[in-house]
Amino acid sequence: MSKENIIFGIRPVIEAIKSGKEIDRLLIQTGLKSEGSWELKKLTGELQIPVQYVPLEKLNKITRMNHQGIICFISEIAYQPLENILPMVYEKGKDPFLLIVDRITDVRNFGAITRTAEGAGVDAVIIPSKGSARINADAVKASAGAIYKIPVCREDNLKKTIDFIKESGITIIACTEKATKSYTEVDYSKPCAIILGSEEDGVSQEYLHKADEMVRIPLAGEIESLNVSVAAGIILFEVVKQRSH
Repeated sequence: MSKENIIFGIRPVIEAIKSGKEIDRLLIQTGLKSEGSWELKKLTGELQIPVQYVPLEKLNKITRMNHQGIICFISEIAYQPLENILPMVYEKGKDPFLLIVDRITDVRNFGAITRTAEGAGVDAVIIPSKGSARINADAVKASAGAIYKIPVCREDNLKKTIDFIKESGITIIACTEKATKSYTEVDYSKPCAIILGSEEDGVSQEYLHKADEMVRIPLAGEIESLNVSVAAGIILFEVVKQRSH
């Protein structure tokens, strides 16, 4: 773990937040009521910083230093608001091309997906604030630096974000094994957002219900599913292929 990406102790973490550092994740000891902890909790609520309450043992595994029940991970990147990105894409006369990643927890998978997305010309990668891979040095390395070149939007409520995307005239296409339609049977030339699901159970059911289209990647072998980063490469470059004609 990179020492540059971790801050611990109540006052150092409060000062890091106030200085405008991009917070990736904040771990607070369950039941912590020490001096300063109320100020920190108030600050995280106001700024909508993702907080996870964990037992002391988990914090001690991360560092044996005097963490005071608080450990903060600093993000490698600055997240960008989706509502600022979409108008710029439309102003360029381009049909938006978005990628939503639902609970991708493996940092190397996320890095590889980001690298593919940047190469395919995706306008933004959208992730949930909770249950997603940390964007750390490993993710940056797996992305070959692409993660610095593509906007990443971290959203507290992915459900509302999908509604906003739909209201912006963008078709939601979920890549899922539950679909009957092949990924090649859909028109990607119009504004679209592709949803890829977690390594464990794919796209969440609530997001499948919101999708305008559900597509699958047909497989000829006995393995039932592809690695999510491989699936990303296949479907994203189908979009590139259709849009280049």
